[in-house]
Amino acid sequence: MTDAPRPNDVRARIPRRKDDDHSHAAAKARRLFLQERTGAVLDHVGRATLEPALTAGNIENYIGAAQVPIGVAGPLRVRGEHIEDEDVYVPLATTEGTLVASYNRGMRILSEAGGVKTTIVERHMQRAPVFHFDDARGARAFKVWLDANMAGVRKAAEASSSVVKLSHADTYAVGPMLHVRFNFETGDAAGQNMAGKAGLAACEWIAAQYPGGARYTLSGAMDTDKKHSQLNMLQSRGARVIAEARIPDALLQERVGASAAQLFRARLNSFTGSVLAGSANNGFHAANALAALFIATGQDAANIAESHAAVTYVRLEEDPETGAPSYYWSITLPALIVATFGGGTGLPTQSECLELLGCRGAGKVGRFIEICAATVLAGEVSLAGAVVAGDWVESHEKLGRNR
Repeated sequence: MTDAPRPNDVRARIPRRKDDDHSHAAAKARRLFLQERTGAVLDHVGRATLEPALTAGNIENYIGAAQVPIGVAGPLRVRGEHIEDEDVYVPLATTEGTLVASYNRGMRILSEAGGVKTTIVERHMQRAPVFHFDDARGARAFKVWLDANMAGVRKAAEASSSVVKLSHADTYAVGPMLHVRFNFETGDAAGQNMAGKAGLAACEWIAAQYPGGARYTLSGAMDTDKKHSQLNMLQSRGARVIAEARIPDALLQERVGASAAQLFRARLNSFTGSVLAGSANNGFHAANALAALFIATGQDAANIAESHAAVTYVRLEEDPETGAPSYYWSITLPALIVATFGGGTGLPTQSECLELLGCRGAGKVGRFIEICAATVLAGEVSLAGAVVAGDWVESHEKLGRNR
């Protein structure tokens, strides 16, 4: 006679309901199932104010919500093209002590310096199919045909959505293959799914129209979904946006205890270290601002893998009128992938945070992009000052201990 199987000896499927799987009852059934199987009591997970019905299309096997604390930093003066000379208060969802305080300090410094100037250079989302041929000459002939028939490709792609626009396509020949990187404009959505649908429509049209047909794989990996790449640094993915400011030396010494000259020397040191490390970011911590903003506003958090890449550029200057020293500071984000419509942006908490920023809904993605970039720069200023002035560890010990 053998012992009766324990719960974990038997593979049991997670409970699902065909009729109302996004409901309180379904979520409770799954929590009870998990408690029975694992012993974990999910009381806090199940206490979300979120109505389960609202999560359809956002998640499967819903059981509750992860409640991440949200703090607010600001005001931050932003002087952009979609947000013009305006103070904003920025919600940051994080569990890292000192993070909100640090960004708050950086925002004060930048605002007192006159604000952050933001510029969106371009914004496209990619889908990058690869077309297969018998040899390299076949791939070359296909490129000639593709260039001559781009109007038809564009029409087919744009018929897939009322929003998507095919801006341009880049091509890369490798052996008997031609990689094609379609660049789409996707309105207020981040656009990965939209670009995928439009890319498929374009490829199907190409396969039907190209003499003799054309075999393809919808993604040849040059779209770099949720992976950092050097290609994105050069050609952009999502938004390429720049935040810049000029900070008087006297203000830096007053607020962070470090001069412009000291910060510049430290930048030379950190630049060398970034080169040695092969870092995707020669700044300090763009991922901190972006992750906290992404979680608060319903962005796809995995896009941090691409969005955190950045290039910092600084120089010592003098005020043309007074001759007083100042510090020019810029950070370029070449692959910032965000949305103000679709995905998780419509969920209640996330929608409220977007509303706080004045970024909820259609026509607001440019404003949100500029706020993201300005917030990143605030964090760079504050952390660089803390490192150079020597109070980096002290601030974490004071505000970040929770043991």
